[in-house]
Amino acid sequence: MSSPILIINPNSSGEVTDGIRDAVAALGSHFEVVDIPQNPATIASDEDVARAGLEVLATARARPDASAYITACFSDPGLDLLRAEGVKIAIGCQEAGILTAFARADRFGIIALSERSIPRHLRKMRQMGVSERLAGELALPGVSAAASGRDEAVYVLVREKAEELGRMGAGAIVLGCAGMAPIRARLERDTGLAVIDPVMAAASIALGAVLG
Repeated sequence: MSSPILIINPNSSGEVTDGIRDAVAALGSHFEVVDIPQNPATIASDEDVARAGLEVLATARARPDASAYITACFSDPGLDLLRAEGVKIAIGCQEAGILTAFARADRFGIIALSERSIPRHLRKMRQMGVSERLAGELALPGVSAAASGRDEAVYVLVREKAEELGRMGAGAIVLGCAGMAPIRARLERDTGLAVIDPVMAAASIALGAVLG
């Protein structure tokens, strides 16, 4: 495959971009991972999501050579814009993460970066028609995208949230930020629950679509 699958990290955090790049390397050399330097280091508010969506679209337009596009933020900024643009393969990591969780368990839970991101996640799940399979969504106390996958104190909180979601009936945990990619395997080992990295889920779906 000569044309790359372009993974667009809508924030400006190089740490998050590096974590995504390291995670998808397990799937081969099919991916190119970029971020958007002019955006915030964490996509937190609804306004951040709206602005990031426009930048995701502009980034994709500048790369017509890509075979597929992934928006690597759990709020899927720009996904609807890409599809309205007529992009044949545009994958959002929230959609991909949830759909992948269905292959691992009957009910799933989500760990969000902050309380204010939960309402927009819930809106998306209602649009997807999957709300009845949600065991719950729990929030971290407003941590940064980079810290969510690299700070040991934050990991302790993530593990506590995952275990609580397990007690609420979740058999699979979807990580609610692309920055959490570095902790996926560790969290799965520590909790015994299926843990889904949504960007890896999106990358797998995109790869299957391109190579299939």
